[in-house]
Amino acid sequence: MHFRAPAIVCAALPHGEAAVVARLLTAEHGLVGAYVAGGRGRLLRPVLIPGNTVDAELRSRSDTQLPFARVELLQSRAPWLAEPLPAAAISWSTALAASVLPERQAFPALFEALSGLLQAVCVAPSARGWAMGLLRYEVLVLRELGYGARVARPPDGDWGALLEAFDRVGRELARYALADRRRDVMAARVLLRERLGRIGS
Repeated sequence: MHFRAPAIVCAALPHGEAAVVARLLTAEHGLVGAYVAGGRGRLLRPVLIPGNTVDAELRSRSDTQLPFARVELLQSRAPWLAEPLPAAAISWSTALAASVLPERQAFPALFEALSGLLQAVCVAPSARGWAMGLLRYEVLVLRELGYGARVARPPDGDWGALLEAFDRVGRELARYALADRRRDVMAARVLLRERLGRIGS
């Protein structure tokens, strides 16, 4: 394996004293786990924040070997991580991709959807500007994985109906895509739902 492509950081797990195993979502190669030397150091730690977009170069000697990655920051989401709602949305959407997508299987539509969602979270003046995009992203995850999701589009401007649809999709995710690990990952969604629920209708 040897390629270079834009990638969304979906997770970064400590490895050893200073390295990180990053889970990077790319358009053509799907979700790829990669070893990043110095990933916990002063220079790379702010780069490998879930939600960030990076220019990633990955190399491995065989398809079974964990690739080594070099990353450069293309777009940082760090300024929005200090805001409770955007931070919860970024954390959940990236954790979902990192948890349910199979390794090295391309999902270009999901890559584009997650890219668009992250951008919307960072530019919309409130959660009302991106909540529908988040719901569509979750439904797309279920459909791309073969589970399907029968969720009617809530009427525009009906915040209560949108939250009801959000709850229905959450049950589908917990029942199917996250059935084996919902306690760990769904906690991020529960936090997001609590914060969305505080927005008045």
